[in-house]
Amino acid sequence: MTKTLFLDDPYRKSGPAEVTALTEEGGIVLDQTIFYARGGGQPGDSGTLDWDGGRIPIATTVKGDAGAIVLVPSEPVALPAVGAKVDQRLDWDRRFGHMRIHTALHLLSVVIPLPVTGGAVGADKGRLDFNMPHPPEDIAVLEGQLNALVTRDLPVSVDWITEDELDANPGLVKTLSVQPPRGAGKVRLVRVGEGAGQVDLQPCGGTHVARTGEIGKLRIVKVENKGKQNRRVTIELA
Repeated sequence: MTKTLFLDDPYRKSGPAEVTALTEEGGIVLDQTIFYARGGGQPGDSGTLDWDGGRIPIATTVKGDAGAIVLVPSEPVALPAVGAKVDQRLDWDRRFGHMRIHTALHLLSVVIPLPVTGGAVGADKGRLDFNMPHPPEDIAVLEGQLNALVTRDLPVSVDWITEDELDANPGLVKTLSVQPPRGAGKVRLVRVGEGAGQVDLQPCGGTHVARTGEIGKLRIVKVENKGKQNRRVTIELA
């Protein structure tokens, strides 16, 4: 199992690790990693690995077996040996874009309080699909509400609850297409705002900014019809 440093500190841009395994496909497994593994609509992180005598670019990061996180090289080159000490470095601009957009999508689910049927995170844009029979009446109003939440500079924090507690509060889950991962006995919650100023609380394993003000101004790019009951809302960093 790989220790997930990105959950403890999503702002960490580099860090040491030790190679614990190499996969048959040429992936690299570390004992601990700052690289987020693809999941929940958020892409896997990219960056580089350096070690004594070598450097390798990492194209993406995925989940492996038994809790392992696998760093996927961008090209077939010589890999560090098992036991090698390496230095991890993120493509920080790309990751920070994911953090801003992912948090912005949580805010989008606040201003459009409908069940979410899908979503995707990019470095400069993202989208959510909603169970929405009719299109929004005024996109400009929605955009204003979205940016008002950004401007409030609300704190973004993490809590953990047990799987039983989640089962007792099914309304916490907004996504119909992706259910929170189970099996570890606990579920990670991302909270936006605090106390009487809380605006959102939902299960999420992604990386987020510490305050909504870090997102910056947002635009609602388009609303598309993706089925009888499904509408896709795309946002981007202004």
